[in-house]
Amino acid sequence: MKKLLLLKLLVSLALPLSVGAIAGMFTAQAVPEWYASLNRPSFSPPNWIFGPVWTTLYLLMGISFFIVWKQDASRERNLAIIVFFIQLLLNFAWSFLFFYFKMPGLALIEIILLWFSIILMFFSFYNVKPLAAYLNIPYFLWVSFAIALNAGFYFLNRG
Repeated sequence: MKKLLLLKLLVSLALPLSVGAIAGMFTAQAVPEWYASLNRPSFSPPNWIFGPVWTTLYLLMGISFFIVWKQDASRERNLAIIVFFIQLLLNFAWSFLFFYFKMPGLALIEIILLWFSIILMFFSFYNVKPLAAYLNIPYFLWVSFAIALNAGFYFLNRG
């Protein structure tokens, strides 16, 4: 039983960290080239902050997913797992839309969908284990900020 829990913990942490790493590998070349050439909103943080913030958020996301996944199977738990994977897919897609395809307008629409999926994840996790939901508050707040940042980049650089 302990081996199964350890395996679930490792998978739970590896999933979001891998998503972030893969997205980062595919989008990294746009940062010094295209992204650096954009007009930046005045509230844009320095580039170095994004790596540590996202790593922390992916770890919290993984821990919260583990807390949900280790619960006894139920309709609520299974729904929470599905919602987790939907938001993770949306999280993954945003980097490609913004950096790889250089489409901040479409990325803005997509990140708003991500924001709503995080709210859904919060409530579905809360129904299973409230602590799992609370661990995602920093993620929700960061994505809320990222929406404003994405919008700033879009409006300062369109046309």
